Amino acid sequence: MTDLLTATTTSTGSNAASDTHIATPLTDARAQLAEAISLLGYGDGLHQMLATPRRELTVAVPLRMDDGSQRLYTGYRVQHNFSRGPAKGGLRYAPNVDIDEVRALAMWMTWKCALLDVPYGGAKGGIAIDPREHSTGELERVTRRYTSEILPIIGPERDIPAPDIGTDERTMAWIMDTYSVNSGYTVPGIVTGKPISLGGSLGRASATSRGVTHIALAALRHAGLEPARSTAAVQGFGKVGADAARFLAEAGVRVRAVSDQYGAVFNVAGLDIEALTEHVRATGSVVGFAGAEALDGAALLTQDVDLLVPAAVEGVLHEGNAGDVLAKVIVEGANGPTSPGADRILRERGVLVVPDILANAGGVIVSYFEWVQANQAYWWRADEVESRLEERMLSAWQHVLGYAEARGLSLRTAATALAVERVAEAHRLRGLYP
Repeated sequence: MTDLLTATTTSTGSNAASDTHIATPLTDARAQLAEAISLLGYGDGLHQMLATPRRELTVAVPLRMDDGSQRLYTGYRVQHNFSRGPAKGGLRYAPNVDIDEVRALAMWMTWKCALLDVPYGGAKGGIAIDPREHSTGELERVTRRYTSEILPIIGPERDIPAPDIGTDERTMAWIMDTYSVNSGYTVPGIVTGKPISLGGSLGRASATSRGVTHIALAALRHAGLEPARSTAAVQGFGKVGADAARFLAEAGVRVRAVSDQYGAVFNVAGLDIEALTEHVRATGSVVGFAGAEALDGAALLTQDVDLLVPAAVEGVLHEGNAGDVLAKVIVEGANGPTSPGADRILRERGVLVVPDILANAGGVIVSYFEWVQANQAYWWRADEVESRLEERMLSAWQHVLGYAEARGLSLRTAATALAVERVAEAHRLRGLYP
């Protein structure tokens, strides 16, 4: 376990954004923070505190394979900030996971929680593993071993994991059980995104997608576009994108194009999302869907649509393609899909970009609801969860929009500044120990 408050201040102080020419999630996150720090007039000391994770843990995760052989993977857990409450953040299984990506995601989670006024700080975890290459038994063993390695820094009052790319409610059940066995009693509040039968919340599985949809419909109307006469493209047909496409279609938006890691499909009249979902269940990909034409995956980002929802991974919109984007509104379902350079280009072209820390915050809001329910052992109805989610999302939208318009800022700069201001205020009120 390493406390980096002093170890890395030289690279995250007043020059924290000096390496933004290197296109990585961490440099993008640091550049966004640096802009907010400058806008708010904060000094170098506070900048260093906010740019640097409070705690990091890198662990070796050995795995016994089904055939008896052994492999070794590397896992991470980063707690960026916990001045406003316990750390909170997802657990990602993907072959390209590294410490810098996890640092960036943890930082964005801090701003997301602060912006939505959820009493958490930001965290993130990951294992550099491709879950598609492993059996269910292997994934269970690697999850339980990883959990045992990070036990000293997690807990319902310390750090609460949740699903992310490559993990799901089953993964959360394994973490909950491992933690509970080591505690000697059942601890449902250790994770969120659990199965309903183990204390999960109704509405949690689709919460991020519902939040994206609430914000997308509000953003379209703000841009002068009626959703029932609007078109959309959704990049990523996974946990966030698939349900977002479904909810948008139910609201009357014609979803013309969707993509996954294997390719994309397009129908100018609008895709039948229900039929496409069945095709994906049967085949594992959107590719080959009979109700659409094949489309190059990268070309989805530049389709002639009103709304673009990047809901896959980081860095897909950059200086190389931002000038070709035809959408009038971009709502970020993924974390960090737009680079700072792309942001500048899109703003100059009048494209409305709703940032990730606002647009995809539905998941952490309902995770908070789940945590509250677990701590009270009292579960809410689905309509209660969804109405409270909608209220929190639209309230945050109005707050960010008002702040941006009053100061002539982009929505991203406004959202980040609001969030940083709240975290900085928590630091000020708590003081510096000792």
